[in-house]
Amino acid sequence: MTILPPEPGRTALFRSPLFREHDTGAHVENAQRLRAIDAELDRLNLARNRPEISFSPATDESLALVHDPRYIAGVRDFAARGGGWLDADTPVSPRSVEIAALAAGAGIAAVDASLDGHANRGFVLARPPGHHATPTRGMGFCLFNTIAVAAAHALQRGLERILVIDWDVHHGNGTQDAFYATDQVLFISVHQWPLYPGTGAAAERGADAGDGYTINVPLAAGADDAVYAELCERVILPAAAAYRPQLVLVSAGFDAHASDPLGGMLVTSAGFGDLARRVVEIADTHAGGRVVAFLEGGYDPPALAASVVATLAALDHQDASLAGGASTAPRRQNGDASA
Repeated sequence: MTILPPEPGRTALFRSPLFREHDTGAHVENAQRLRAIDAELDRLNLARNRPEISFSPATDESLALVHDPRYIAGVRDFAARGGGWLDADTPVSPRSVEIAALAAGAGIAAVDASLDGHANRGFVLARPPGHHATPTRGMGFCLFNTIAVAAAHALQRGLERILVIDWDVHHGNGTQDAFYATDQVLFISVHQWPLYPGTGAAAERGADAGDGYTINVPLAAGADDAVYAELCERVILPAAAAYRPQLVLVSAGFDAHASDPLGGMLVTSAGFGDLARRVVEIADTHAGGRVVAFLEGGYDPPALAASVVATLAALDHQDASLAGGASTAPRRQNGDASA
């Protein structure tokens, strides 16, 4: 078999079969999410000829850039003793903490690849998700805050302005908490409100040096592609232009999809692709094209897979026709907690 070299400029995918070994049983955040994504990438032949970048679990030192060492040690011990439930929403199996550290390590590797010029654009397709994990607590399906650790790593490497955009249907409270008092990270979250975890009001705008560097855009249920596109033009693009980020990171949750069981929004997979294209424009204009997306929520597997493909097409600067259509799965009863 002929192995073709990576195509220049393609997005690096950070994947591993080990991410399926975070065993959550019948929980809505389960390994079937990644199986659906992998199957769709394979069906469309989208995983081949991409940069191959290795990664390993984040060290406790790296995790401690965001998380209290006492929390890290405590959750490791909890898993080593067999695990259980951190709270009513967040299961931990014996290997879960190890796998969560691997997800954080993938995020660090993606940032390094972007900053070092090996792959300007990356997509971390890992689980468990991360954006609800605060410096001192795992919650909302999340153990370590993968995107926050990646941002903190980039700051440690010398960057001064990082833009984090969170379009998951649930507010990224953990990421907000991690950077609430700094101007080195501009955090913008567009989310359904009220909804789990109950944070993310527009009045939450940062503190001290970070005053004004948290921008929350709470939306009522029922927002569709057009609403998200308008908010991108009216809020995200102007804020990014004023901030001039050196790196763009995205909490790419897809539970605002119209078919998702845990949200009440009406976004389509094509709508996520449009959002991603606008984010790529921000990165191309201000950050030398450096952008890394991190999988967060998304609990209807067909809709999740289609939305990932749409986002990947945008990251690859490909035509929108690769995005596919919206999932036709029927809506189910909304839940109250999710990544």
